[in-house]
Amino acid sequence: MAKKGNTPALVVLRRQRIEHEVHTYELESDADTYGEAVAAELGVDPRRLFKTLVTVVDDQPVVAIVPVSGRLSLKSLAKAAGGKRAVMADPADAERWTGYVTGGISPFGQKRRLPVFVDASISTFETIFASGGQRGVQIEVRPADLLGLLDAAPADLSEQ
Repeated sequence: MAKKGNTPALVVLRRQRIEHEVHTYELESDADTYGEAVAAELGVDPRRLFKTLVTVVDDQPVVAIVPVSGRLSLKSLAKAAGGKRAVMADPADAERWTGYVTGGISPFGQKRRLPVFVDASISTFETIFASGGQRGVQIEVRPADLLGLLDAAPADLSEQ
């Protein structure tokens, strides 16, 4: 495990001179409520904390970034990606494609550059939080910086 503050995500942000703030936390929680528990631990609205999900759209890996307060609509993702069908990626594939361990996949600094789609709600906030590349690390960035760095397309992806 990388030392907190020295993940590929943080290396990329520093190298690209993207303004960001690192937030660390210690937390034990169930997988189903982990995102909301992280938001509570950091004292932020869960709609501002985004999870990075690796999916497969028509046999092609695609990253979806959605608020932890909602659920990814696979149907909406497929449509946004110009495909017919989307499914969640097998965790082993997600780890191989991104270079991160499931539960700590960051949208930044992934091993393989994948198409990225971000829930359109991202633009309603001055800053948002995304995984820093390991559990216990969140990165706060401006939405425009995330979208620009990842060449990401905003789309309506969430089911509330």
